[in-house]
Amino acid sequence: MSEENSEMMMLLKELVNKVKQLEQAVYDKDNLLMKSGYVVVNSPTPSISGGEVNVETDKIAKMEWSEISDMVSRIEGGY
Repeated sequence: MSEENSEMMMLLKELVNKVKQLEQAVYDKDNLLMKSGYVVVNSPTPSISGGEVNVETDKIAKMEWSEISDMVSRIEGGY
């Protein structure tokens, strides 16, 4: 092996050891970060519920163009 390759291998070994130490510190049962809640092993999973929404589906279809323009203007921040 060339000198550059051996240096790269040593660097990689050191990095792997550091990562293993960090993982051990994070997952240790006596770890303060785990107890404080800053680091969690199981994070909550978001869910999408398909509840009913009370919206008239054809309300926009029945609007005049001027009403739609006014509504868009209000959404954009204009009055």
